[in-house]
Amino acid sequence: MEIILAIVVASAVIFFGALISMGNERQRRAIDNLREQTVLWAMQDLRIKRERLARDVRVDDPLSWLNSLVTKLCGYDLNLQVKEAFDEPRALVCVTRDGTGKFVFSPLSPTEIRQMNRNRHSRLSQYGDRHPLLSLPRQFTAHEFSVLNSNIVFDLELPLAWQGLTHQETLQMEQLWMYNLT
Repeated sequence: MEIILAIVVASAVIFFGALISMGNERQRRAIDNLREQTVLWAMQDLRIKRERLARDVRVDDPLSWLNSLVTKLCGYDLNLQVKEAFDEPRALVCVTRDGTGKFVFSPLSPTEIRQMNRNRHSRLSQYGDRHPLLSLPRQFTAHEFSVLNSNIVFDLELPLAWQGLTHQETLQMEQLWMYNLT
């Protein structure tokens, strides 16, 4: 009798455990589905907002646009002034108004710049090249600007601002790197 009672209790525990496990699995799938629907809704909401904003994208003053980006990063206004623009590889050299800081802006990432430096064949080419990206120090500070840390239409404004600052035609730029040379 005790053996039968123990078997009944053990099978009841196993049965209820299986029911709870199935319920948990159903809840997990429902939560995953809800999360997936929320992500899709957020992406669609961003698409709608971007489409509405994309119609009106203009960069009237590219230098103040660039200064506002750097101000958000640094926490204070550097009053950048354009010093020089380079074609290949694309780069924009800016200095602070008081002349204490020098910054290079480029769509090239630090990895791409290091790869370009490795691909240079002749040691004499470093004396002929006065390009600021090719003469970066070994340890440099780089900051990335993108849609994630700037604004929702950054990738639409960047080509307009770049063309206004450098007078270079650009197709599409999605990120901008700032290299501090001071």
